[in-house]
Amino acid sequence: MGKSIRTKEYQNFAEKLKKTRLEAGLTQVQVSKKLKRPQSYISKAEAGEQRLDVVELKKFAMLYKKDIHYFIK
Repeated sequence: MGKSIRTKEYQNFAEKLKKTRLEAGLTQVQVSKKLKRPQSYISKAEAGEQRLDVVELKKFAMLYKKDIHYFIK
């Protein structure tokens, strides 16, 4: 098996992604439809199993009405 992407820092990021979605009052299904991605993609991103690039993160940030820097502090 390959090296895990679940570093403590990345896990904190993934948890913040989920927390922010919940604060926005959105379900994973709602987010997946808005971002035109499968629900499993959202689930894996929040679990730290799916890495996000900066372009994808920007889409999440806009949807959740957060500055992109909120996620990387």
